[in-house]
Amino acid sequence: MNKKELSLILQEGEGYFTEFKEGLSGVDKDFVAFANSSGGKVLIGVTDDGKVKGITITNRIKSEIQNISRNCDPEIKLFVKSFENILIVEVREGKDKPYKCSSGFYKRIGATSQKMTRNEILSFFKSEGKVRFDELINTEFKYPKDFNRDRLNIFLELAGLSKTLSIDKILTSLGVVEHQNGNLYFNNAGVLLFAKEPQNIISWSVFTVVLFKDKEGVDVIDRKEITGSLFEIIEQVMGFVKLYTKVAYRITGKPQRENIYEYPFEAIREAVINSVMHKDYFERGHNNILKFFPDRIQIENIWVKPQNFILGKTVFRRNHLIADLFSRINFGEKLGSGVKRMRDVCQKENSPYPEIEYTNTHFYIVFKQSKEYLKLESITPKTTQKTGVKTGVKTRVKTRGEIINLINENSKVTIRELAERTSLTVKGIEWNIKKLKQEGKLKRVGSAKGGYWKVIK
Repeated sequence: MNKKELSLILQEGEGYFTEFKEGLSGVDKDFVAFANSSGGKVLIGVTDDGKVKGITITNRIKSEIQNISRNCDPEIKLFVKSFENILIVEVREGKDKPYKCSSGFYKRIGATSQKMTRNEILSFFKSEGKVRFDELINTEFKYPKDFNRDRLNIFLELAGLSKTLSIDKILTSLGVVEHQNGNLYFNNAGVLLFAKEPQNIISWSVFTVVLFKDKEGVDVIDRKEITGSLFEIIEQVMGFVKLYTKVAYRITGKPQRENIYEYPFEAIREAVINSVMHKDYFERGHNNILKFFPDRIQIENIWVKPQNFILGKTVFRRNHLIADLFSRINFGEKLGSGVKRMRDVCQKENSPYPEIEYTNTHFYIVFKQSKEYLKLESITPKTTQKTGVKTGVKTRVKTRGEIINLINENSKVTIRELAERTSLTVKGIEWNIKKLKQEGKLKRVGSAKGGYWKVIK
Protein backbone atom coordinates (compact mmCIF):
# COMPACT_ATOMS: atom_id res chain seq x y z
CA MET A 1 0.00 0.00 0.00
CA ASN A 2 1.19 3.53 -0.79
CA LYS A 3 -0.01 7.00 0.25
CA LYS A 4 -2.25 7.36 -2.79
CA GLU A 5 -4.03 4.02 -2.10
CA LEU A 6 -4.41 4.86 1.59
CA SER A 7 -5.82 8.27 0.76
CA LEU A 8 -8.39 6.73 -1.55
CA ILE A 9 -9.47 4.21 1.14
CA LEU A 10 -9.81 6.95 3.76
CA GLN A 11 -11.87 9.09 1.37
CA GLU A 12 -14.24 6.22 0.54
CA GLY A 13 -14.71 5.46 4.24
CA GLU A 14 -15.93 2.28 5.86
CA GLY A 15 -17.80 -0.19 3.66
CA TYR A 16 -18.58 -3.83 3.04
CA PHE A 17 -14.88 -4.65 2.61
CA THR A 18 -13.35 -2.03 4.91
CA GLU A 19 -13.46 -1.36 8.68
CA PHE A 20 -11.67 1.39 10.65
CA LYS A 21 -10.52 0.79 14.24
CA GLU A 22 -8.68 3.08 16.66
CA GLY A 23 -7.41 0.09 18.66
CA LEU A 24 -7.90 -3.64 19.14
CA SER A 25 -11.15 -3.38 21.12
CA GLY A 26 -13.91 -5.40 19.38
CA VAL A 27 -11.69 -6.31 16.44
CA ASP A 28 -12.55 -10.02 16.86
CA LYS A 29 -16.15 -9.30 15.75
CA ASP A 30 -14.88 -7.72 12.53
CA PHE A 31 -12.53 -10.63 11.85
CA VAL A 32 -15.44 -13.06 12.19
CA ALA A 33 -17.79 -10.89 10.11
CA PHE A 34 -15.33 -10.64 7.22
CA ALA A 35 -14.54 -14.38 7.36
CA ASN A 36 -18.28 -15.20 7.28
CA SER A 37 -18.85 -12.81 4.35
CA SER A 38 -16.52 -12.01 1.44
CA GLY A 39 -13.38 -11.00 3.30
CA GLY A 40 -12.06 -7.48 3.90
CA LYS A 41 -9.49 -5.22 5.57
CA VAL A 42 -9.36 -3.80 9.09
CA LEU A 43 -7.28 -0.63 9.37
CA ILE A 44 -6.16 -0.23 12.98
CA GLY A 45 -5.18 3.30 13.96
CA VAL A 46 -7.96 5.05 12.02
CA THR A 47 -11.07 6.67 13.50
CA ASP A 48 -14.60 5.91 12.28
CA ASP A 49 -14.68 9.12 10.26
CA GLY A 50 -11.46 8.23 8.41
CA LYS A 51 -8.89 10.28 10.30
CA VAL A 52 -5.49 8.73 10.95
CA LYS A 53 -4.85 8.57 14.68
CA GLY A 54 -2.08 5.99 14.44
CA ILE A 55 -0.84 3.36 16.88
CA THR A 56 2.51 2.16 18.08
CA ILE A 57 3.29 -0.90 16.00
CA THR A 58 5.22 -3.57 17.90
CA ASN A 59 5.74 -7.30 17.67
CA ARG A 60 3.62 -7.59 20.79
CA ILE A 61 0.54 -6.05 19.14
CA LYS A 62 1.02 -8.19 16.03
CA SER A 63 1.21 -11.28 18.23
CA GLU A 64 -1.95 -10.19 20.06
CA ILE A 65 -3.82 -9.98 16.73
CA GLN A 66 -2.71 -13.50 15.83
CA ASN A 67 -3.93 -14.73 19.23
CA ILE A 68 -7.33 -13.13 18.63
CA SER A 69 -7.62 -14.96 15.29
CA ARG A 70 -6.59 -18.29 16.87
CA ASN A 71 -9.22 -17.90 19.60
CA CYS A 72 -12.00 -17.67 17.00
CA ASP A 73 -13.82 -20.90 16.22
CA PRO A 74 -12.56 -22.15 13.85
CA GLU A 75 -9.26 -20.28 13.62
CA ILE A 76 -9.30 -17.41 11.12
CA LYS A 77 -6.44 -17.04 8.68
CA LEU A 78 -5.29 -13.44 8.23
CA PHE A 79 -2.35 -11.37 7.03
CA VAL A 80 -0.91 -8.45 9.03
CA LYS A 81 0.83 -5.56 7.26
CA SER A 82 1.75 -2.04 8.29
CA PHE A 83 2.01 1.34 6.61
CA GLU A 84 3.59 4.13 8.58
CA ASN A 85 1.65 4.13 11.90
CA ILE A 86 -1.36 2.14 10.62
CA LEU A 87 -1.72 -1.62 11.05
CA ILE A 88 -3.56 -3.30 8.15
CA VAL A 89 -5.17 -6.71 8.84
CA GLU A 90 -6.36 -8.49 5.72
CA VAL A 91 -9.03 -11.14 6.44
CA ARG A 92 -9.79 -13.65 3.68
CA GLU A 93 -13.22 -15.14 3.14
CA GLY A 94 -13.36 -18.28 5.26
CA LYS A 95 -13.43 -21.75 3.73
CA ASP A 96 -14.92 -23.35 6.85
CA LYS A 97 -17.90 -21.12 7.63
CA PRO A 98 -19.49 -20.21 9.94
CA TYR A 99 -16.94 -18.58 12.24
CA LYS A 100 -17.61 -17.25 15.75
CA CYS A 101 -15.83 -15.29 18.44
CA SER A 102 -16.46 -15.26 22.18
CA SER A 103 -19.53 -13.01 21.80
CA GLY A 104 -21.20 -14.97 18.97
CA PHE A 105 -21.60 -15.16 15.19
CA TYR A 106 -21.26 -12.03 13.04
CA LYS A 107 -21.62 -11.17 9.35
CA ARG A 108 -20.91 -8.08 7.30
CA ILE A 109 -23.96 -5.98 6.39
CA GLY A 110 -23.02 -2.83 4.56
CA ALA A 111 -20.38 -1.00 6.55
CA THR A 112 -21.09 -2.73 9.88
CA SER A 113 -20.37 -6.07 11.51
CA GLN A 114 -23.76 -7.28 12.73
CA LYS A 115 -24.46 -10.08 15.15
CA MET A 116 -26.61 -12.84 13.69
CA THR A 117 -30.00 -13.70 15.12
CA ARG A 118 -30.98 -17.28 15.93
CA ASN A 119 -32.83 -17.73 12.63
CA GLU A 120 -29.97 -16.19 10.67
CA ILE A 121 -27.55 -18.61 12.29
CA LEU A 122 -29.79 -21.56 11.40
CA SER A 123 -30.11 -20.37 7.79
CA PHE A 124 -26.36 -19.81 7.62
CA PHE A 125 -25.61 -23.32 8.87
CA LYS A 126 -28.01 -24.81 6.31
CA SER A 127 -26.71 -22.74 3.41
CA GLU A 128 -23.13 -23.75 4.23
CA GLY A 129 -24.08 -27.44 4.52
CA LYS A 130 -23.06 -27.71 8.17
CA VAL A 131 -26.45 -29.13 9.13
CA ARG A 132 -27.97 -31.59 6.68
CA PHE A 133 -31.55 -32.74 6.99
CA ASP A 134 -30.92 -36.24 5.67
CA GLU A 135 -28.28 -36.96 8.34
CA LEU A 136 -30.38 -35.88 11.35
CA ILE A 137 -31.76 -38.64 13.60
CA ASN A 138 -35.56 -38.87 13.46
CA THR A 139 -36.94 -39.72 16.90
CA GLU A 140 -40.49 -40.28 15.55
CA PHE A 141 -39.43 -43.36 13.60
CA LYS A 142 -39.68 -46.54 15.67
CA TYR A 143 -37.69 -49.60 14.62
CA PRO A 144 -38.79 -52.22 13.68
CA LYS A 145 -42.47 -51.12 13.77
CA ASP A 146 -42.10 -48.44 11.08
CA PHE A 147 -39.49 -50.28 8.98
CA ASN A 148 -40.29 -51.76 5.54
CA ARG A 149 -38.06 -54.76 4.82
CA ASP A 150 -39.31 -55.11 1.22
CA ARG A 151 -38.08 -51.62 0.31
CA LEU A 152 -34.64 -52.45 1.69
CA ASN A 153 -34.55 -55.70 -0.32
CA ILE A 154 -35.47 -53.89 -3.53
CA PHE A 155 -32.73 -51.33 -2.89
CA LEU A 156 -30.15 -54.08 -2.27
CA GLU A 157 -31.12 -55.82 -5.51
CA LEU A 158 -30.86 -52.61 -7.52
CA ALA A 159 -27.50 -51.81 -5.92
CA GLY A 160 -26.20 -55.35 -6.36
CA LEU A 161 -25.44 -55.66 -2.64
CA SER A 162 -25.40 -58.87 -0.62
CA LYS A 163 -28.25 -59.77 1.75
CA THR A 164 -26.15 -62.17 3.82
CA LEU A 165 -25.38 -59.64 6.58
CA SER A 166 -27.84 -58.91 9.35
CA ILE A 167 -30.31 -56.06 8.74
CA ASP A 168 -28.78 -53.76 11.33
CA LYS A 169 -25.29 -54.21 9.81
CA ILE A 170 -26.63 -53.53 6.31
CA LEU A 171 -28.43 -50.39 7.49
CA THR A 172 -25.31 -49.26 9.38
CA SER A 173 -23.12 -49.75 6.30
CA LEU A 174 -25.58 -47.67 4.25
CA GLY A 175 -25.28 -44.88 6.82
CA VAL A 176 -29.01 -44.61 7.57
CA VAL A 177 -28.95 -45.68 11.25
CA GLU A 178 -27.08 -45.07 14.48
CA HIS A 179 -26.71 -47.32 17.53
CA GLN A 180 -27.48 -45.60 20.83
CA ASN A 181 -27.87 -47.40 24.17
CA GLY A 182 -28.55 -50.70 22.44
CA ASN A 183 -31.27 -49.24 20.20
CA LEU A 184 -31.32 -48.59 16.46
CA TYR A 185 -32.21 -45.02 15.40
CA PHE A 186 -32.96 -44.05 11.81
CA ASN A 187 -31.91 -40.74 10.29
CA ASN A 188 -34.18 -38.86 7.89
CA ALA A 189 -32.60 -40.46 4.82
CA GLY A 190 -33.49 -43.89 6.22
CA VAL A 191 -37.05 -42.75 6.88
CA LEU A 192 -37.50 -41.34 3.36
CA LEU A 193 -36.23 -44.54 1.76
CA PHE A 194 -37.18 -47.44 4.02
CA ALA A 195 -40.18 -46.45 6.16
CA LYS A 196 -43.55 -48.18 5.72
CA GLU A 197 -45.29 -44.80 5.46
CA PRO A 198 -42.64 -42.07 5.00
CA GLN A 199 -45.25 -39.30 4.74
CA ASN A 200 -46.69 -40.20 8.16
CA ILE A 201 -43.35 -39.05 9.61
CA ILE A 202 -42.10 -36.51 7.03
CA SER A 203 -45.41 -35.34 5.62
CA TRP A 204 -43.93 -32.65 3.35
CA SER A 205 -41.92 -35.17 1.28
CA VAL A 206 -44.76 -35.56 -1.26
CA PHE A 207 -44.37 -34.63 -4.93
CA THR A 208 -47.29 -32.77 -6.53
CA VAL A 209 -48.06 -33.39 -10.24
CA VAL A 210 -50.60 -31.30 -12.14
CA LEU A 211 -51.95 -31.52 -15.70
CA PHE A 212 -53.30 -28.24 -17.13
CA LYS A 213 -55.64 -27.79 -20.06
CA ASP A 214 -54.37 -24.28 -20.83
CA LYS A 215 -50.91 -22.75 -21.19
CA GLU A 216 -51.57 -20.28 -18.37
CA GLY A 217 -52.08 -23.02 -15.76
CA VAL A 218 -55.64 -22.10 -14.75
CA ASP A 219 -57.76 -25.06 -15.88
CA VAL A 220 -56.68 -28.25 -14.04
CA ILE A 221 -57.43 -31.61 -15.70
CA ASP A 222 -55.66 -33.90 -13.25
CA ARG A 223 -53.74 -33.44 -10.00
CA LYS A 224 -52.09 -35.99 -7.73
CA GLU A 225 -50.03 -35.96 -4.55
CA ILE A 226 -47.37 -38.63 -5.09
CA THR A 227 -46.30 -40.45 -1.92
CA GLY A 228 -44.11 -43.39 -0.95
CA SER A 229 -40.36 -43.82 -0.66
CA LEU A 230 -38.17 -41.45 -2.67
CA PHE A 231 -37.49 -44.16 -5.26
CA GLU A 232 -41.20 -44.89 -5.67
CA ILE A 233 -42.01 -41.18 -5.92
CA ILE A 234 -39.62 -40.80 -8.87
CA GLU A 235 -41.17 -43.78 -10.69
CA GLN A 236 -44.72 -42.56 -10.08
CA VAL A 237 -43.93 -39.04 -11.26
CA MET A 238 -42.47 -40.49 -14.45
CA GLY A 239 -45.57 -42.67 -14.82
CA PHE A 240 -47.68 -39.51 -14.74
CA VAL A 241 -45.46 -37.89 -17.38
CA LYS A 242 -45.64 -40.91 -19.68
CA LEU A 243 -49.38 -41.24 -19.18
CA TYR A 244 -50.08 -37.79 -20.61
CA THR A 245 -47.24 -37.42 -23.10
CA LYS A 246 -48.44 -37.55 -26.71
CA VAL A 247 -46.67 -39.65 -29.31
CA ALA A 248 -46.32 -39.52 -33.07
CA TYR A 249 -44.96 -42.39 -35.10
CA ARG A 250 -42.98 -42.79 -38.25
CA ILE A 251 -43.56 -45.60 -40.74
CA THR A 252 -40.07 -46.88 -41.48
CA GLY A 253 -40.79 -49.91 -43.67
CA LYS A 254 -39.75 -52.21 -40.82
CA PRO A 255 -42.19 -54.51 -38.96
CA GLN A 256 -42.47 -52.03 -36.10
CA ARG A 257 -43.08 -48.30 -36.44
CA GLU A 258 -40.82 -45.76 -34.73
CA ASN A 259 -42.40 -43.89 -31.81
CA ILE A 260 -41.50 -40.21 -31.46
CA TYR A 261 -42.51 -38.77 -28.09
CA GLU A 262 -43.30 -35.20 -27.18
CA TYR A 263 -40.65 -34.98 -24.47
CA PRO A 264 -37.27 -36.61 -23.70
CA PHE A 265 -38.21 -39.00 -20.88
CA GLU A 266 -34.66 -39.70 -19.69
CA ALA A 267 -33.84 -35.99 -19.39
CA ILE A 268 -37.06 -35.35 -17.44
CA ARG A 269 -36.29 -38.35 -15.22
CA GLU A 270 -32.88 -36.85 -14.45
CA ALA A 271 -34.55 -33.56 -13.52
CA VAL A 272 -37.06 -35.34 -11.25
CA ILE A 273 -34.24 -37.25 -9.54
CA ASN A 274 -32.32 -34.02 -8.94
CA SER A 275 -35.47 -32.31 -7.67
CA VAL A 276 -36.00 -35.05 -5.07
CA MET A 277 -32.30 -35.40 -4.24
CA HIS A 278 -31.58 -31.69 -3.73
CA LYS A 279 -34.87 -30.61 -2.16
CA ASP A 280 -34.55 -28.40 0.92
CA TYR A 281 -36.35 -30.72 3.35
CA PHE A 282 -36.02 -28.18 6.15
CA GLU A 283 -38.71 -26.17 4.34
CA ARG A 284 -42.06 -27.73 5.25
CA GLY A 285 -44.43 -25.43 3.38
CA HIS A 286 -43.66 -26.32 -0.25
CA ASN A 287 -43.82 -29.57 -2.21
CA ASN A 288 -41.77 -30.41 -5.26
CA ILE A 289 -44.08 -29.75 -8.21
CA LEU A 290 -44.27 -30.98 -11.81
CA LYS A 291 -46.60 -28.91 -13.98
CA PHE A 292 -47.67 -30.42 -17.32
CA PHE A 293 -48.86 -27.69 -19.72
CA PRO A 294 -50.04 -28.20 -23.33
CA ASP A 295 -46.67 -27.00 -24.65
CA ARG A 296 -44.16 -27.60 -21.85
CA ILE A 297 -43.31 -29.42 -18.63
CA GLN A 298 -42.06 -27.39 -15.68
CA ILE A 299 -40.45 -28.79 -12.53
CA GLU A 300 -39.97 -26.50 -9.56
CA ASN A 301 -38.79 -26.85 -6.00
CA ILE A 302 -37.76 -24.67 -3.13
CA TRP A 303 -34.08 -24.50 -2.20
CA VAL A 304 -31.43 -22.35 -0.58
CA LYS A 305 -29.00 -21.13 -3.22
CA PRO A 306 -25.47 -22.31 -2.33
CA GLN A 307 -22.72 -19.75 -1.84
CA ASN A 308 -20.95 -18.82 -5.11
CA PHE A 309 -23.16 -21.20 -7.09
CA ILE A 310 -22.52 -21.41 -10.87
CA LEU A 311 -24.91 -23.61 -12.84
CA GLY A 312 -23.18 -26.52 -14.56
CA LYS A 313 -19.87 -25.85 -12.81
CA THR A 314 -20.52 -25.91 -9.07
CA VAL A 315 -20.52 -29.42 -7.59
CA PHE A 316 -23.54 -29.23 -5.33
CA ARG A 317 -25.16 -31.90 -3.17
CA ARG A 318 -27.58 -30.59 -0.56
CA ASN A 319 -28.37 -34.01 0.89
CA HIS A 320 -25.10 -35.90 0.74
CA LEU A 321 -26.43 -39.17 2.16
CA ILE A 322 -29.45 -39.32 -0.17
CA ALA A 323 -27.19 -38.48 -3.12
CA ASP A 324 -24.82 -41.30 -2.14
CA LEU A 325 -27.65 -43.84 -1.85
CA PHE A 326 -29.09 -42.69 -5.19
CA SER A 327 -25.72 -43.14 -6.88
CA ARG A 328 -25.53 -46.75 -5.66
CA ILE A 329 -28.51 -47.63 -7.84
CA ASN A 330 -27.54 -45.28 -10.70
CA PHE A 331 -30.07 -42.59 -9.75
CA GLY A 332 -27.89 -39.57 -10.49
CA GLU A 333 -24.16 -39.18 -9.89
CA LYS A 334 -22.01 -37.90 -7.05
CA LEU A 335 -20.15 -35.39 -9.20
CA GLY A 336 -23.04 -33.08 -10.05
CA SER A 337 -23.17 -33.78 -13.81
CA GLY A 338 -26.99 -33.84 -14.03
CA VAL A 339 -27.31 -30.74 -16.24
CA LYS A 340 -24.83 -32.14 -18.76
CA ARG A 341 -26.63 -35.50 -18.93
CA MET A 342 -29.98 -33.74 -19.49
CA ARG A 343 -28.50 -31.72 -22.34
CA ASP A 344 -26.89 -34.81 -23.88
CA VAL A 345 -30.25 -36.63 -23.91
CA CYS A 346 -32.03 -33.61 -25.41
CA GLN A 347 -29.41 -33.25 -28.11
CA LYS A 348 -29.68 -36.95 -28.99
CA GLU A 349 -33.48 -36.76 -29.24
CA ASN A 350 -33.50 -33.42 -31.10
CA SER A 351 -35.23 -31.65 -28.21
CA PRO A 352 -34.52 -28.12 -26.99
CA TYR A 353 -32.15 -27.85 -24.05
CA PRO A 354 -34.02 -27.48 -20.75
CA GLU A 355 -34.46 -23.88 -19.64
CA ILE A 356 -33.16 -23.45 -16.10
CA GLU A 357 -33.83 -20.49 -13.82
CA TYR A 358 -33.20 -20.02 -10.12
CA THR A 359 -33.45 -17.46 -7.38
CA ASN A 360 -32.14 -17.54 -3.83
CA THR A 361 -35.24 -19.54 -2.82
CA HIS A 362 -36.58 -21.42 -5.88
CA PHE A 363 -35.28 -23.57 -8.73
CA TYR A 364 -37.14 -24.04 -12.04
CA ILE A 365 -36.46 -26.27 -15.04
CA VAL A 366 -38.64 -26.23 -18.17
CA PHE A 367 -38.74 -28.81 -20.99
CA LYS A 368 -40.15 -27.83 -24.38
CA GLN A 369 -41.65 -30.22 -26.93
CA SER A 370 -39.29 -32.28 -29.08
CA LYS A 371 -38.42 -30.69 -32.42
CA GLU A 372 -38.79 -34.09 -34.06
CA TYR A 373 -42.27 -34.55 -32.59
CA LEU A 374 -43.38 -31.09 -33.72
CA LYS A 375 -41.99 -31.81 -37.17
CA LEU A 376 -44.05 -35.00 -37.47
CA GLU A 377 -47.05 -33.22 -35.98
CA SER A 378 -47.05 -30.73 -38.85
CA ILE A 379 -46.88 -33.31 -41.67
CA THR A 380 -50.14 -34.57 -43.20
CA PRO A 381 -50.12 -38.20 -44.42
CA LYS A 382 -50.18 -38.45 -48.20
CA THR A 383 -51.16 -41.36 -50.46
CA THR A 384 -49.44 -42.25 -53.71
CA GLN A 385 -51.66 -42.59 -56.77
CA LYS A 386 -50.05 -45.85 -57.89
CA THR A 387 -50.00 -47.94 -54.75
CA GLY A 388 -52.34 -46.22 -52.34
CA VAL A 389 -49.66 -46.60 -49.66
CA LYS A 390 -49.26 -43.80 -47.11
CA THR A 391 -45.90 -42.13 -47.63
CA GLY A 392 -46.21 -39.45 -44.96
CA VAL A 393 -44.22 -40.07 -41.80
CA LYS A 394 -46.76 -38.78 -39.32
CA THR A 395 -49.78 -40.24 -37.59
CA ARG A 396 -50.65 -38.75 -34.20
CA VAL A 397 -51.73 -41.49 -31.84
CA LYS A 398 -53.54 -40.70 -28.63
CA THR A 399 -52.80 -43.10 -25.81
CA ARG A 400 -56.09 -44.98 -25.84
CA GLY A 401 -56.16 -45.13 -29.62
CA GLU A 402 -52.76 -46.79 -29.58
CA ILE A 403 -53.95 -49.32 -27.00
CA ILE A 404 -56.96 -50.16 -29.22
CA ASN A 405 -54.65 -50.63 -32.24
CA LEU A 406 -52.38 -52.99 -30.30
CA ILE A 407 -55.36 -55.01 -29.05
CA ASN A 408 -56.68 -55.27 -32.62
CA GLU A 409 -53.31 -56.73 -33.59
CA ASN A 410 -53.36 -59.24 -30.71
CA SER A 411 -56.50 -59.69 -28.61
CA LYS A 412 -54.53 -61.69 -25.99
CA VAL A 413 -51.88 -59.03 -25.44
CA THR A 414 -51.04 -58.60 -21.74
CA ILE A 415 -51.02 -55.44 -19.64
CA ARG A 416 -47.24 -55.64 -19.32
CA GLU A 417 -46.80 -56.07 -23.08
CA LEU A 418 -49.00 -53.03 -23.68
CA ALA A 419 -46.85 -51.06 -21.24
CA GLU A 420 -43.68 -52.07 -23.07
CA ARG A 421 -45.12 -51.27 -26.51
CA THR A 422 -46.40 -47.82 -25.48
CA SER A 423 -43.66 -46.86 -22.97
CA LEU A 424 -46.37 -46.26 -20.35
CA THR A 425 -46.29 -47.74 -16.88
CA VAL A 426 -48.45 -50.74 -15.98
CA LYS A 427 -50.60 -48.43 -13.84
CA GLY A 428 -50.95 -46.08 -16.80
CA ILE A 429 -52.21 -48.91 -19.03
CA GLU A 430 -54.63 -50.09 -16.34
CA TRP A 431 -55.98 -46.54 -15.95
CA ASN A 432 -56.54 -46.14 -19.71
CA ILE A 433 -58.18 -49.56 -20.03
CA LYS A 434 -60.52 -48.64 -17.19
CA LYS A 435 -61.51 -45.49 -19.09
CA LEU A 436 -62.04 -47.47 -22.32
CA LYS A 437 -64.33 -49.88 -20.47
CA GLN A 438 -66.28 -46.98 -18.96
CA GLU A 439 -66.68 -45.48 -22.43
CA GLY A 440 -68.02 -48.79 -23.73
CA LYS A 441 -65.16 -49.25 -26.21
CA LEU A 442 -63.50 -52.30 -24.67
CA LYS A 443 -64.38 -55.32 -22.60
CA ARG A 444 -62.66 -58.39 -21.21
CA VAL A 445 -63.94 -61.80 -22.26
CA GLY A 446 -63.08 -64.74 -19.99
CA SER A 447 -60.61 -64.86 -17.10
CA ALA A 448 -57.70 -62.50 -16.50
CA LYS A 449 -55.17 -65.15 -17.57
CA GLY A 450 -57.01 -67.23 -20.14
CA GLY A 451 -59.34 -64.65 -21.64
CA TYR A 452 -58.95 -62.00 -24.31
CA TRP A 453 -59.82 -58.40 -25.12
CA LYS A 454 -62.73 -57.44 -27.33
CA VAL A 455 -62.91 -54.06 -29.03
CA ILE A 456 -66.50 -52.79 -29.27
CA LYS A 457 -66.98 -50.80 -32.47
